Amino acid sequence: MPVTVVRFNLVEPGATPASLSARYRAALEMAAYADEHGITTVQTEEHHGVDNNWLPSPFAFAAAVFGATRRIAVTVGAIIGPLHDPLRLAEEIAVLDLLSGGRLVTVAGIGYRPEEYAHFGVEWKRRGKLQDELLETLLKAWSGEEFEYRGRTVRVTPRPFTEPHPLLLVGGSSKAAARRAARLGLPFFPSAHLPELEAYYKERLVEYGTEGWTMMPTAETPLLHIAEDPDRAWAEHGGHFLHEARTYASWQSGDITSAVRSAATTVEELRAEGVYRILTPDECVAQGLDNLVLHPLAGGMPVEEGWRSLRLFCDDVLPRLGG
Repeated sequence: MPVTVVRFNLVEPGATPASLSARYRAALEMAAYADEHGITTVQTEEHHGVDNNWLPSPFAFAAAVFGATRRIAVTVGAIIGPLHDPLRLAEEIAVLDLLSGGRLVTVAGIGYRPEEYAHFGVEWKRRGKLQDELLETLLKAWSGEEFEYRGRTVRVTPRPFTEPHPLLLVGGSSKAAARRAARLGLPFFPSAHLPELEAYYKERLVEYGTEGWTMMPTAETPLLHIAEDPDRAWAEHGGHFLHEARTYASWQSGDITSAVRSAATTVEELRAEGVYRILTPDECVAQGLDNLVLHPLAGGMPVEEGWRSLRLFCDDVLPRLGG
């Protein structure tokens, strides 16, 4: 059975408060629908100060999803670790872990947009040290025991539901990220299909005498939209995918590697490229993908079109995947 994911970043260029509120409520209804139909995971993420209203508060959204669902996991992939207060984050994740019965997965990266660090007054050059402190603090905090933090003795309560601690992965595409994960004995989440980096991580596990595992995107992890008539959907809604693709492209420099990387400048180029795919149910099944990531509200997609995609996926694709 493939892993099935429904992704939400709640982007809506030019949104009004009313339209964005409707989009948020629709996303929660979609998450509940996905849960009822056996989709594995809701995935969300964190970005700040983006003109298109990209979701800045993934844990608030995760809490709402947990309140609307019973089984589905929520992966926050990724938080920008150095922008968070370590003690407050430890508390927040512990509460979400208790609330959900262990359904929260947190991927902690360091981000790639200096302007987000400027937004919070955090030094970009200190991001590696801040990430080390964050991860080390989370692991100590979730023990429920007292520990030394910035020269004072602290204790974080309540303890999380999950033993020994909520699922925490280190994200990134650099050797520094792989080393960080191995040193702390945490699983590693490369931001793209990077077998050489996975091998480097495993070597560091041996060096540090720790244990861990890798959750790496497959070589092919397209973002999917399901439609009975892909030509119509591309013509009417391809601009939403292009908006997201161009936003990502504007953030990524030469040393940033991402599973979602597009060089397209037109809808036609985007369609030919294959990073975003609009498929019929039959075409989706025929892809034979190990990970199916549905992106029903991509780039400000109309809510009604998002619902059409999700329903087609649940009604006509999932039953043929062994679910």
